[in-house]
Amino acid sequence: MDQSLDGNAEPYQRLLVLLTVAVRNAVRSRVRFAGLDAEDVVQEVLLALHLKRSTWMRGTPVGPWVAAIARNKIVDALRRRGRRTEVPIESVLETLGFEEVSGQEQAHDLERALAKLNPRQREVVRAVSLEGHTAQEAAARLRMSEGAVRVTLHRSLKVLAGHVQCGAG
Repeated sequence: MDQSLDGNAEPYQRLLVLLTVAVRNAVRSRVRFAGLDAEDVVQEVLLALHLKRSTWMRGTPVGPWVAAIARNKIVDALRRRGRRTEVPIESVLETLGFEEVSGQEQAHDLERALAKLNPRQREVVRAVSLEGHTAQEAAARLRMSEGAVRVTLHRSLKVLAGHVQCGAG
């Protein structure tokens, strides 16, 4: 490393070859179960080593310095990946034992839910949530102010959510 900092290309190239093997083994063992491409992380580590080589303090061991950079790059890669796990919705439904519901059953459930609302609330929910009208369009159609439509919709959905949470179907 001392020689590479002095500008000698051949010792620097040998150092990178040796470090590549060590870095690759370390990275593979740490990202194996994380779903990351180890080679991408290895390349990031090698690039960081090259760009940060002037931060290595002459006379100190190279290993801990390389290990710190590798650890930081692994953590960066894990953070970029996030904690998201993608699972197809079909497999979740199968696992939970959900059955497909026919359109007729859905319509019946919807009507039962809407019956819990007063007539004005039903009109607003139908206009905005089911028919897709904007609050402005629903207000004109139902002869209400736009604000009243929004408030009524909010309260109606809150009532429906309360019935769903309580298990009152």
